Amino acid sequence: MRANCQFKFLTKIVILILCGCIYSIELSAQFKNNVWCFGDSALIDFTSGVPVSGVSSLDTRGSCISISDTNGDLLFYGNTRAGIGNPSGLLWNKVNQLMLNGDSIAGSGWYHELVIVPNPADDSLYYLFSIGVTYSIGLLYSIIDMKGDNGLGAVIQKNIPLLGSIRMVDCLTAIKHGNGRDWWVIGRESTFHLGTSNNSWYVYLISPSGISNIAIQNIGSLNGTNSGRLSFSSASNKLCFVSLPGLLELYDFDRCSGIISNPLNIEPVPPGAPYPYYWSSEFSQSGRYLYVTSSTVNGILWQYDTWASNIAASKTLIWQMTFPPATIGSVKRGPDNKIYLSCAWNDSTNSNNYPYPPTAYYTENMNLSVINSPDSAGAACDFQPWSFYLGGKRTYWGLPNNPDYDLPALVGSPCDTLVSQNELAGAEGSLQVYYHPAWEKAFINASHLKGKIGNLLVYDLQGKVIHSEPLRIQNGYYTRDLSMIGRANGVYLVVVETEQERLVKKVIIE
Repeated sequence: MRANCQFKFLTKIVILILCGCIYSIELSAQFKNNVWCFGDSALIDFTSGVPVSGVSSLDTRGSCISISDTNGDLLFYGNTRAGIGNPSGLLWNKVNQLMLNGDSIAGSGWYHELVIVPNPADDSLYYLFSIGVTYSIGLLYSIIDMKGDNGLGAVIQKNIPLLGSIRMVDCLTAIKHGNGRDWWVIGRESTFHLGTSNNSWYVYLISPSGISNIAIQNIGSLNGTNSGRLSFSSASNKLCFVSLPGLLELYDFDRCSGIISNPLNIEPVPPGAPYPYYWSSEFSQSGRYLYVTSSTVNGILWQYDTWASNIAASKTLIWQMTFPPATIGSVKRGPDNKIYLSCAWNDSTNSNNYPYPPTAYYTENMNLSVINSPDSAGAACDFQPWSFYLGGKRTYWGLPNNPDYDLPALVGSPCDTLVSQNELAGAEGSLQVYYHPAWEKAFINASHLKGKIGNLLVYDLQGKVIHSEPLRIQNGYYTRDLSMIGRANGVYLVVVETEQERLVKKVIIE
């Protein structure tokens, strides 16, 4: 058995032979992806093994995320909203109420703008990563503490910039590191607004030490759109990128190094119309079959055999919609290994079809379609349109952008090197302040505070206090979205002062 081809779960061992490589897989009973929240108040709970529809507080045409605990119980979920600018994101707790400080999360109503990543240093903390697609805000993150608000969770730091002043392709994703503890967060730069193309990838490592960036990777075909999607195979060694104009490309991904390699161009962007308008993609459980939705006309579902010697020639039509004005949306593999497909309804009076009119309840948006046997070729995949009823709720184009939270470590690989040490021991308090001119807000975030009470103070350069308020510190963290509307351009000092420390940061308004 090849040691570098083994995976380890926590219970029952199953042996799979894929592409000549033997995988040792122990099936886990963790359920962190078992509740999906999406669309107009829709929810699906997979915990029992049979999906059951329910109710959420969402109203979103696109970006949505959710995470459950190891018992399958929902922890929190979130979404962005179209048509109200940026920041439009909201986070909701498990009782379907707005999470404490869970408003004004970066995002503007696209489809894969958000992703949740557990903090490897503390199982009560979670990172929420956000990107700017329409706006040049790059990549940001917020921190959620599930001990906050009496166990319902609270946002304790918000919209901290990692990568500023650029725009991103609508394809943010995350994948667990080969050590089974850390995470990779992956995004692509978009220069669509500049009328140019690029092949720049950004990969960030999330570890107990925090967030660190590895070098920008320039690989694969040039991309000239801001509308694209990423999907991983279940073994997470293959990555697929599709774009609206029609680029379809596969890559290898190294979970130990975060390196993307070996691009395989399945379909280039056509030189001219008609374009296929690829919307999303998803692999079958074995990784053999790739399903791609095309939003041309009303919608098409394609199947590709990634094990074929000529993948492009294996392209097979599974379904073509003939039911205007419904349009095709996302595909996503569920915890039951079936693949679910969403459709949206285009009302003639609302070309953006969001929000739905109160009377827009139809078969096409009150149900998901299901591929029951994704690892079978052609018609044997058993695609059943509009076969899963959402209990009276409605779907749009988007489905949850949830990574595989239960992906195990690569046992025996070079990165199976975890050590049991507190990498955060002795961490000192830190203060970050970021001013966003479009929002006219200063995002203030302090961490590792030793004090329990204190004040937030803002000084101008003449030493005058222009703002003062008490601090609300939660488990060593403090966050505040401070409006700077009406403040003159210039330099200001932001001070976080507790009974044990005094942190100062400069912020410039211009």
